[in-house]
Amino acid sequence: MNRAEKVDSVAQLEQDFARATVAVLAEYRGLTAGQMTRLRKAVREADGRCRVAKNKLARRAVGDARREGMTPLLKGPLALILGFKDPVAIAKLAVKFAEELPQLQIRGALLGDRVLPEPEVKALASLPSREVLLAQFLGLLQAPATQLLRTLNEPGAQLARLVAALEKRAGEGGAAAGGAE
Repeated sequence: MNRAEKVDSVAQLEQDFARATVAVLAEYRGLTAGQMTRLRKAVREADGRCRVAKNKLARRAVGDARREGMTPLLKGPLALILGFKDPVAIAKLAVKFAEELPQLQIRGALLGDRVLPEPEVKALASLPSREVLLAQFLGLLQAPATQLLRTLNEPGAQLARLVAALEKRAGEGGAAAGGAE
């Protein structure tokens, strides 16, 4: 790889890191070409990108702020599994593939400016998806309003039930009196 190719590779990696919400670093030593292709395809379907880059170039592309925490992770042949939308989906995918393929070993991840060790990547993968979290959050936001609405409607509902019961009792009383004549 000549100097111009290295500069292009670093620039492309910088763009990917800037766009990515999460970057999972996994050692892929021992994977077959078919397994690697399957991993890349699954990552693409999850709106991500799986890249293999030289560690030295990846170190340059990451930037100064995050370089310190990532330096110990950048050893050996690494696949950079980058997610551009939902970080949980990419973490789940990486953990699932690591369980299926013992040769794929997760080293850690970069989530925003934080470097996550492997156990935290697995914890991230155990979270519900973004859509489920948003639905749960919306439910929490709606709960007080729903409770307030029920509380405000209850006196009127009680009055309506009372009127219906009195009407039913009056109807039964009138039917009994009408049947005796």
